[in-house]
Amino acid sequence: MRSLAISNPCPSSTLRRSSPLYSDGPSPPPLLPISGALLQGRNGGKTRGWHFGGALRIDCASESIRKDGSNNRIFASIADVSVEQSVENAHFPKGDMWSVHKFGGTCMGTPKRIQNVADIVLNDSSERKLVVVSAMSKVTDMMYDLVYKAQSRDDSYVSAIDNVFEKHMLAAKDLLDGEDLTRFLSQLQIDISNLKAMLRAIYIAGHATESFSDFVVGHGELWSAQMLSYAIKKSGRPCSWMDTRDVLIVNPTGSNQVDPDYLESEKRLEKWFAQCPADTIIATGFIASTPQNIPTTLKRDGSDFSAAILGALVRACQVTIWTDVDGVFSADPRKVGEAVILRTLSYQEAWEMSYFGANVLHPRTIIPVMRHGIPIVIRNIFNLSAPGTMICQQPVNENGDKKSLESVVKAFATIDNLALINVEGTGMAGVPGTASAIFSTVKDVGANVIMISQASSEHSICFAVPENEVKAVSAALQSRFRQALDAGRLSQVEVIPNCSILAAVGQRMASTPGVSATLFDALAKANINVRAIAQGCSEFNITVVLKQEDCVRALRAAHSRFYLSRTTLAVGIIGPGLIGGTLLDQLRDQAANLNEEFNIDLRVMGIIGSRTMVLSDTGIDLTRWRELHKEKSEAADLDKFAQHVHGNHFFPNTVLVDCTADTNVANRYYDWLHKGIHVITPNKKANSGPLDRYLKLRKLQRLSYTHYFYEATVGAGLPIISTLQGLLETGDKILRIEGIFSGTLSYIFNNFKGTRSFSEVVAEAKMAGYTEPDPRDDLSGTDVARKVIILARESGLKLELSDIPVQSLVPEPLRACSSAEEYMQQLPNFDEDMTKERNDAEAAGEVLRYVGVVDMVNEKGMVELRRYKREHPFAQLSGSDNIIAFTTTRYNKQPLIVRGPGAGAEVTAGGIFSDILRLASYLGAPS
Repeated sequence: MRSLAISNPCPSSTLRRSSPLYSDGPSPPPLLPISGALLQGRNGGKTRGWHFGGALRIDCASESIRKDGSNNRIFASIADVSVEQSVENAHFPKGDMWSVHKFGGTCMGTPKRIQNVADIVLNDSSERKLVVVSAMSKVTDMMYDLVYKAQSRDDSYVSAIDNVFEKHMLAAKDLLDGEDLTRFLSQLQIDISNLKAMLRAIYIAGHATESFSDFVVGHGELWSAQMLSYAIKKSGRPCSWMDTRDVLIVNPTGSNQVDPDYLESEKRLEKWFAQCPADTIIATGFIASTPQNIPTTLKRDGSDFSAAILGALVRACQVTIWTDVDGVFSADPRKVGEAVILRTLSYQEAWEMSYFGANVLHPRTIIPVMRHGIPIVIRNIFNLSAPGTMICQQPVNENGDKKSLESVVKAFATIDNLALINVEGTGMAGVPGTASAIFSTVKDVGANVIMISQASSEHSICFAVPENEVKAVSAALQSRFRQALDAGRLSQVEVIPNCSILAAVGQRMASTPGVSATLFDALAKANINVRAIAQGCSEFNITVVLKQEDCVRALRAAHSRFYLSRTTLAVGIIGPGLIGGTLLDQLRDQAANLNEEFNIDLRVMGIIGSRTMVLSDTGIDLTRWRELHKEKSEAADLDKFAQHVHGNHFFPNTVLVDCTADTNVANRYYDWLHKGIHVITPNKKANSGPLDRYLKLRKLQRLSYTHYFYEATVGAGLPIISTLQGLLETGDKILRIEGIFSGTLSYIFNNFKGTRSFSEVVAEAKMAGYTEPDPRDDLSGTDVARKVIILARESGLKLELSDIPVQSLVPEPLRACSSAEEYMQQLPNFDEDMTKERNDAEAAGEVLRYVGVVDMVNEKGMVELRRYKREHPFAQLSGSDNIIAFTTTRYNKQPLIVRGPGAGAEVTAGGIFSDILRLASYLGAPS
């Protein structure tokens, strides 16, 4: 039976450490079982005595074993102590001549990548180099799995360790050759044999101590360090590899952490270097020893920490962390596609981001180098042209002296799968020790408190814990405060599940006004509710707790608001007919310009018609939207459509654009707005429908940050609604609104002159596409009445559509015609009445105009055919122009006139497009 062996990083040394001691021998000593572990000498008979908890003493020279109750170490006698004296006189060079590199498992994942790492090290022009390596990709997980299977008495651990052997054997054969390959494979076989013996002991015991587990797991780093050192030696560069368990001494502190012992580690580094002086050192990451020389690790992802500690010990000029990304992003690029690489970060910003879940560094990596002002650079081994991110002392403001919000907030990070616990009650106020009792209870459970927030009234304390720990914490608090809960001094211990944390990080946030306001405004406009808030007095971060389902949307909204990415709108188009189709074409033609000039990214996520719809997860190609709507369509389902457009959390802001005249679609506006979906429409049915529904809709709009824009409901693309709102918001009082609101009827009466008959002009308007398919829909006056009621309600009148008297231009006998064709055939029979009206007006020097009126003084509205003098502005129209006159207290003697094209797909779609851009501006895009 073979035993475990500890690799010797410096084969030429005659002394490795003073306690335990080592001895040389002509051959490996016999195999010795020690506290469940087995030891075997290696490298010329040197035997390292590791202690795993047993009280044993080894004398390798006499090959005897004896009990020693005085201490718990393994000792070996030594024949020659002269080297110890020379070590004490050694001098280890420190300072800027050293550069430290750390390569993670991905960088060391294949033989080709290991050779690539060797090339990077060889090309580094630094005088001295210290390279820290992780195990090959996935090996650490494989090693942990070995321990788990062995202690679970799963026989498959034997085949699993054979897989580990094969992985490294194949890598070595691909990377090395000759004597180097033979040496490595020989050592690998010894190591695997020893690991099998240890795993067998674990299998029998059904349990592995932490030191056993750490020892097994650490072998991945030993093998990768040896392979890299051999690869570098192949080029002729002298190189030593270091087993950092000989150098790094750490004190376990519980809670899966260790604290470095810098003083002892410096002493051991001096001794190690005296035996292995080299300009290039390959060191194992992740592994270390306790002061009692027990193998341990720096815990998960500890290789970064190793590099930082070693960098501090040698006082390196720089520590470079090589990974597979170009640097540190302003947000998780998997959640925010437009996240940017940050060129610099301060130490404080980096550790804040690490704490809040950003994949930057091991959270404790920064502390060792920060003490000596050593910068850390994050580089991409697969993209050497990328400069990476430098983490250092407070960097120079990248925007010069301008302290903009963009520069003060560096990045955003999130933590998911949390629960919020809220302890509240009037009995907490002014009672010393309540917080102490709460958090000592949480400590006893062993839960980790991520964030704390307390109201100044002292009536409540809330804190966030991982969701998998919340049941235990809640039960412990209920038990601890049972008497206070029963007596009413505490009202509840409330658990709010499914939460996430969003943190905004930036050192320059300190003392900069407006950062919090901007962040919360961005979240509010994305319709996101904040459950709890925390900000330390250092002001390096602002932390908010929100629903987990809102987390990605919140992250994107905050990121966009600080101009770290585009203002992105997920758009759903309802009704790709004449107006909707024209809008889609306008969006297509302007998309690139909006992106480039205004940083606005409009993504049409879906298009739905009456029968079919087409959906996209990333945005429909608008150059082919008509073909896609035919080729990729599915059955129309408005509920599924709205859920698809809004449910994509990669886009924080959603807008549905209703280009129909459908009452059923308009009836859904309230639910959409309530869900946080913005609505833009030229559809008049919602604002001219039942008064109670309209008032409910407007109340919801005013109480939320969800926007409802409907400029195109009156006057197509003319700024009528916005003009009216501007007058009211600035304190003006509306007296009267009068206008020609129908482009169709404007065209008809502008051309109804001379000897032309009314039916002839209507037929011409229908042929030109100015009328609805059935002209009676225009001539009935209902459309104008809807516009009048919209303006009346906007002005403050609470009127129903039925309250508006309408003069219909459809003769009574023709209202029952079964079709538009029949109506048009019969209309010439009624030309005489309209001709008489026109002739009478012309005789008086007047013209006929079909107008809508909002009379605010008498609180009424009307739609009728009126006569105006030829010099009146209403008489000056041409084509299908609309004109609206606002008479107010400010514009009393001379009304405010708005005039322009009031019909046609281009101008109506343009009005809708203008509302979309106005929404983008409200959501943070540059105006």
